[in-house]
Amino acid sequence: MATVTNFEGVARPSKSDLRQFAELFMPLFNASTDEAKREAIAALSQHPMIPSAVAFFIASQPIALAAPFLISSKCLDDDTLITIARTQGAAHARAIVRRDDLSPTVIDALVGLRHTRDVTRQTSDNTLPAEEPAAAVTEADIEKQVVSDLEEQMRRQIRDMARHLNRPEHDVLGLRRLTEVQEALLIRFARERDARQFAIALADSLCSSYWLSERIMLDISGSQLATTLTGLGMEFSEAAFVLQCFYPHLAAAEGDMSRAEALIDRLDIVECEERVENWRRADSYTHSQRGERQFTPAPRKTAAS
Repeated sequence: MATVTNFEGVARPSKSDLRQFAELFMPLFNASTDEAKREAIAALSQHPMIPSAVAFFIASQPIALAAPFLISSKCLDDDTLITIARTQGAAHARAIVRRDDLSPTVIDALVGLRHTRDVTRQTSDNTLPAEEPAAAVTEADIEKQVVSDLEEQMRRQIRDMARHLNRPEHDVLGLRRLTEVQEALLIRFARERDARQFAIALADSLCSSYWLSERIMLDISGSQLATTLTGLGMEFSEAAFVLQCFYPHLAAAEGDMSRAEALIDRLDIVECEERVENWRRADSYTHSQRGERQFTPAPRKTAAS
């Protein structure tokens, strides 16, 4: 886009330049091809002075276009990043997590986000199809329908009982599961070896107290954290990476795998889920008895203490 090229050539754009660019950019952007849009966003991602309206407009584009801008642009302030993460969904939030200069304010907002699948059902009468005139129904038809309904109900009950006795690993109804943003934050803090922020994010993921997540991480064998990450559904290789970041001895080889991978490989997913749920229930009971609030990080320990 020539407009972007001309704007890039202005070293220190004036207020008039910024206003004129904002007025021209959005209609021209909407009329451009996808390839031109990508090139324009890539160029503006590196520009230090972008009008706030244009920055918000670009950040709100579909993630396939907006990702480079969300990751690299210095023109997105904390309020804009938080607004984009809250309004545009998990994909945009994951891109924001990859920024190198996240402030504590943005991190706290991302930790608190819970991106869930929006499932709504509209059952108002005006959305239902018009009923057709009822045909004549005999007693035999009614009896046949009743028998059919009873048989179907019994089949459903049998299936439910079978699932309850032998629940498949992919059945996670009612269990805690990491959202994509929570998983991205845990991996980021592990990569930075920031145990405090990791523990806060883990407590949020567990919906538990900071005390529980801290106790899990204090197990230097890594077994409790491996159980927790497996129970929360973190992907195998990502969980192994996290363990190796905080417990370097688990990076050593054990056969054709690292010790972290071997540790996770020995775990049973369903048992891990049950242990995590037991820990959460015990933690909830303990802190409700004490009247303590959840998500309260322990104070930093000083060298003197």
